[in-house]
Amino acid sequence: MLTLTDNAVVAIRDLMVGEDVPADAGLRISPKADEAGTLEVTLTSNPQAGDQVVEKEDVRVFVAEDAVPILDDKALDAQPGAPGQPTFRLDRRA
Repeated sequence: MLTLTDNAVVAIRDLMVGEDVPADAGLRISPKADEAGTLEVTLTSNPQAGDQVVEKEDVRVFVAEDAVPILDDKALDAQPGAPGQPTFRLDRRA
């Protein structure tokens, strides 16, 4: 199962500040429809059917069903960028 680093938790929390999103909202990772092998990250109000829900502290990440095998041994990390624009990175867990 995908894990979240502390930096990712902070970045996701920062993205949600000031946004008009419900308390149950989260970040969703899914394959990009028109680009094979590419994932996209979006803010969404709730998970879609079949999504795996990863929770840490007060943030949630929804992993699309068809992305679960790709992310199963990964950790989501983040580097700060401009306010509201962190850079997310996937690392293989040791």
